[in-house]
Formats: sequence, C-alpha cells, structure tokens
Amino acid sequence: MGVTSVASARRERKQQTRQALLDAALALLETRSFDGLSLREVTRRAGVVPTAFYRHFAGMRELGLALVTESFQTLRRMLRAARRDTTSSQDVIDASVRILIRYVHEHRAHFHFIARERYSGVPALRQAIRLEIGLLVRELATDLDRFPYLREWSSDDLRMLAELLVNTMVTTAEAILETPPDRPEAEQEIIRTTRNQLRLVVVGIPAWRSR
Repeated sequence: MGVTSVASARRERKQQTRQALLDAALALLETRSFDGLSLREVTRRAGVVPTAFYRHFAGMRELGLALVTESFQTLRRMLRAARRDTTSSQDVIDASVRILIRYVHEHRAHFHFIARERYSGVPALRQAIRLEIGLLVRELATDLDRFPYLREWSSDDLRMLAELLVNTMVTTAEAILETPPDRPEAEQEIIRTTRNQLRLVVVGIPAWRSR
C-alpha cells in the first residue's frame, strides 16, 4: 500500500470514528437533554476509549455544536434544491413542505435534538441553533428576490417574509415529531394546515406595502 493510500485509509478511519461519536451522542439524546450527557457515555456507546474522543472534539460543547451543524446542513441543502428547481410560489410551497416532512421522518433523532435544545439546555447550542435558523432565513430571503413580484420589495420586507415561512416550517416539524406514528391522519392534517398557512402568506404578498 502506497503512502497516499495509507494516508487516505487513516483519514477514512478518523472520519468513521468521528461519525460514530456523533451517532452515539444522537442515540443517547433521544431520552435526555445534552447537558445530561457525559463524555464517557458517548465513548462507551461509540466503542472507543475516552482519550480517543479528544482527537476529534475539544470537549462536549464542540461535539454538541457539530451535531447542530449536522442536523441543519442536509435540510438546508434539500430546501435550496427545492427552491432552485421550481418556478412558481405554489411549486416552492409544495416542494418545500414535501421535503421537510420527508426529512423529519428520515432524521427524527436530529429534529428531536434540535427541538429539545432550541429553548433549553446549553446556551452555546441554543445560540448555534438560532444562527442556523437565521441562515435558513437569509438564504430564503435571497431566493425570494428572484420572483418578479418580489423584486421591488426591500431587503427588510423580504427577510420578514422569509422569517414567516421558516417559522411555519419549524413549527410544522415540531408538530410532526409530537404526532403518534399510528395516527397518519393527524399528520396529514398538519401538512394540510401548513400548506394553507403558507398559501395564505403568499396570497397576501401582492397587497403588502411597507409603511
């Protein structure tokens, strides 16, 4: 095996160990808050010795921040693709809601973590979550500017609209998490309500004038 191959294999093993620590923490967080989690519990769950933890994270705080980043990055990428591949506001609404629901189901542990830490627990994580939601708002506000009927809006108005849309989506994700798996009709009602809320916002757009 050449030097390059050895280095590549080492990087891959390091990444696998880092991901194992993140996955272990996420699994443990299904039943508790982050501030109740210990480094030894995480390493035991991941199958590594405690000293190995510090090759990947400076401490538990950094591990938590990495979980916040991981929780949002895929969702942000998927929603960005939904906005890019649609041409009308209705298309954007339908595609975004559909993607959000799918993401919540595929990444329930991430959303449970975000929902729990968003208002309680470690201050650094609350701040990181606010920043990630703010990034979603800024990216959406930028994308909204491409619609002809919004090009005359001020940046403040675009941001306000983006905040309304993002907050509705976050509330929807939290509602889906609280819905029992054996009640699909309840989830469908949440989806229907969300679409109607977003449509109501869009319908009011032409009449909006900044004061």
